Amino acid sequence: MSVFRTVRRGGLAATACLALAATLAGCGLSSDAASGSEDEIVIGVSLPLTGDFSEPGKGVERGYEAWAEYVNENGGLLGKQVRLEILDDQSSADRVASDYEKLINQEEVDLVFGPFSTRLVVPAAQVAQDYGFLFVEPAGAAEEVFTQGFDNLFYAAPAIADDHYNLLAEKILSMPEGQRPRSVAYATMDDPFAQGTAYGLKDKLEAAGIETVADEVYPPNTTDFSSIAAKIADTEADMVVGGTQYQDAVNLIVALQQLDYQPKLAAFSTAPTNPEFPEAIGSKTEGILSPTGYTPDASYPENQEFVEFYTDLHGEPPAEDEANAWTTGEVVAAAVEAVGCADPSQECQQQLIDWLHENTVDTVVGPLSWDAEGRPQSAHLIQQYVDGEIRIVLPEDQAEADFIPVKPEW
Repeated sequence: MSVFRTVRRGGLAATACLALAATLAGCGLSSDAASGSEDEIVIGVSLPLTGDFSEPGKGVERGYEAWAEYVNENGGLLGKQVRLEILDDQSSADRVASDYEKLINQEEVDLVFGPFSTRLVVPAAQVAQDYGFLFVEPAGAAEEVFTQGFDNLFYAAPAIADDHYNLLAEKILSMPEGQRPRSVAYATMDDPFAQGTAYGLKDKLEAAGIETVADEVYPPNTTDFSSIAAKIADTEADMVVGGTQYQDAVNLIVALQQLDYQPKLAAFSTAPTNPEFPEAIGSKTEGILSPTGYTPDASYPENQEFVEFYTDLHGEPPAEDEANAWTTGEVVAAAVEAVGCADPSQECQQQLIDWLHENTVDTVVGPLSWDAEGRPQSAHLIQQYVDGEIRIVLPEDQAEADFIPVKPEW
């Protein structure tokens, strides 16, 4: 089987095209030839289903699978059924690159979706760019994703990592002097996304004169947080900010609880949005903050359909990882339906890329549009645990509860 590929390595380009395929426009075959079926569109994905990022990776998998099932129940894409080809990259950057090479070259998928985590998105996006594939991704939000020169990449969420806490920074800086934190302790996973969220807030607070009294960075596989917690507790910081995924945030909070450290404000990336989070830290959640690009209570028509369908499948509403995966599917589907193709040819893939650069897509996280590097042009919401429930507190015009300026206890 012959499908046109343009491979760039070290600035050199090599094209491969068999003589038979040379008679076809641009050497591109149709999706029927590429997938081996006239009745399906095959979408390749590599996800961290094991390893450091397996918890959110499985959430993304659930979101992708729910989206595919929904699409297939509603007529498919271009009248064809969607089939997902999902590989486990084991949270490895080397493995994720080889997975996308395999999906494109050996499995000959028609389209690809992105993985979870900036660490995995960058190498995966490079492979997609090398082969000229559209690359929409649900969870690579660090600024470094958008400075690699990718013109095929689009992030399917409202804001990049550095901007996740923008609304919280504005709120803190508007607080009366007596309530505003004067010192902040930061603890971040050595991960571009996690650090991007925490340091985006750090830069804004430091610029306003709020002192950084601790800045701890730890490897992704860290499980013992006793020494980091001790350093933070010794500072008696008014606020603690965690650039976290899931289990690391749980372990850090438990370690801080054991030291009876009580900040006025506490904010953690990702973890508080996980349904298992309250039980994992002993249900002492009151006042904890987190940025989120998604709430199941959003009034967008697309979201209402999503929540109903997903809840019927799983018995509970979707979380942010599932929503961003579903959004990835929505974005790709919008381009496919608008352009009228879903195949691995250079012509089709470039048409999909060009269409997304020029258009806005209605999704479960709201309308999305992108700059030239794939940054979404919107803002994250801020959630806080209020009376035992996580609620949107910022911006005020979308708030489900009032922002708690001083955290009672955890």
